[in-house]
Amino acid sequence: MPDITPFLKSMLSVSGLSANEGPIASVIEEKWRPLVDELTTSRIGSLHGLKRGSNSHTDKRRALMIAAHMDAIGLMVTQIVDGFLYVTQVGGVDSRILPGTPVTVHATGGGEIEELYAVVAQPPARALPASVGENPVGLDDLLVDAGLTGKEADAKIRIGDLISFATQPVEMAGDLISGHTLDNRASVAALTVALEELQGKAHAWDVWAVATVQEENILGGAYTSAFDLQPDIAVAVDVTFAKGPGASDWRTFPLGKGPTIGFGPNMHPHLFKKFKQLADELEIPYAEEVVPRHSGTDTYAIQVTAQGIPSMVIGVPLRYMHTPVEVVSLKDIQRTGRLLAGFVTALEADFLEKLTWDE
Repeated sequence: MPDITPFLKSMLSVSGLSANEGPIASVIEEKWRPLVDELTTSRIGSLHGLKRGSNSHTDKRRALMIAAHMDAIGLMVTQIVDGFLYVTQVGGVDSRILPGTPVTVHATGGGEIEELYAVVAQPPARALPASVGENPVGLDDLLVDAGLTGKEADAKIRIGDLISFATQPVEMAGDLISGHTLDNRASVAALTVALEELQGKAHAWDVWAVATVQEENILGGAYTSAFDLQPDIAVAVDVTFAKGPGASDWRTFPLGKGPTIGFGPNMHPHLFKKFKQLADELEIPYAEEVVPRHSGTDTYAIQVTAQGIPSMVIGVPLRYMHTPVEVVSLKDIQRTGRLLAGFVTALEADFLEKLTWDE
């Protein structure tokens, strides 16, 4: 099985904040181009990779969409005061973890984008509003310091400039890897493993590998790609909560013990059973993830597009979600990719006719 680590690290070394996914899209496009038959970009920037099925009757060939979002959370400049930057969030950012974090300011004031190293700084207690007290400092009171004077900052940086995390990917003990934006580039890596596994293997259905945009904000890529491609069924791959400090109840799952298979109103029960059966046959460890409400993933947007698309969600357990030091297991990524590839090759030409909600 090919080592996915170098590709994953390359994805963790570029930006690609929600609605500004160009840098990460270029990395994925280069990797996917030799793995698919066609590669196109949607009107809002999602990548669509088509791997054609072996059924010679193209008018009867069914289509499966496997989606993993490629956008990331981050920050945006709202104000520049004496060289220091005030910011707001792009996607969900917990301000408690920001002080001391290295970041990159993507400065546009000079005409071309200039990447400036910076750090998130927390003013001393005496400089904070009295209302903060002993509470965590909120985003409105944190500063980003790029080491610039007031004049330099005014010349280089503009309101609305983006700021991405600058932590570097690090391989850890226990086959783990840490870095920013593993939500959800770990899942893009798993989908890439599946595409590599499918090389030279016959499958009756067309497969659309989709790297969606804007999941962290509006699910925009999932809605539009599902409407554009109109797949017969779909699978979204995203991260889920791994067990760790303060996270050990039924909503969390162990690292290194395989992906999760989601069950709930966003997921079609027949697809849930099919994935469980397949994981057992392939001897891939997994956990059942109960999702009693909106899944918080692209699955929701895909499922309710057009007349409705039977959908499924597969989760890669991840610690410290929405921080610059997220952690996943490389084994879980590989196992998720194998499970996806196995599902593709197991799809019979008449699978859709057997799909019923009530069984």
